[in-house]
Amino acid sequence: MLTAFACLPLLQSCYSLSGISTDAASIQVEPFFNNTDLGPANLGPNFTNRLKDYYQRNSSLRVVPESGELQIEGMITDYRLTPVAPVSSGNTLQPDAAAFTRLTISVRANYVDNKSPGNSFKDKSFSFYADFPNSQDLISVQESLERKIFDQILLDIFNATVATW
Repeated sequence: MLTAFACLPLLQSCYSLSGISTDAASIQVEPFFNNTDLGPANLGPNFTNRLKDYYQRNSSLRVVPESGELQIEGMITDYRLTPVAPVSSGNTLQPDAAAFTRLTISVRANYVDNKSPGNSFKDKSFSFYADFPNSQDLISVQESLERKIFDQILLDIFNATVATW
C-alpha cells in the first residue's frame, strides 16, 4: 500500500488520473475569432475564455500568454439557425412552419503539441447544436443555448488535444 502512494507522484507526472496524457506543463490559447455573420460580437472572446477555464479546471496545464508547450488557436466558423420538426396542419405538412429551431455553432481549431508533434492537428472542425421551441425567441434562450453548445465543443476539443479516452 505504501509503495502505491510512493509511486503516485511519478504516475501523475506523465499521466493524470483524470485521463490526461501529456508531459507538457503549459498551454497557450490564442483568441478564437468570430468569423460568422449571425454570431454575437462577444462570441469569440466568450469561447476563448471558456476554453482557457476548461483547461485550467480539468488538467494541471498552466495557461500561458506565449511560448506554451501546447498551443491552440482557431475561429468560430458557423452560427446558424435552422427550422426543425415541421408542423402539420390537418393532413398536410407545412414546410415553412416548424415547432423547433436549431442553433448550430461550429469551430475550427489548429493544435500544436511541441512535446509530441504527432498529436498536432490543423483545421479540425468541431460542431454541436441545441434546439429550442419556436414559442421562445432566440434572445431569451441564446445564452443558455450557447453555454450548452460550448460545453460539448470544449469537451470535444479537450479530448482531441490532451485526453486519452
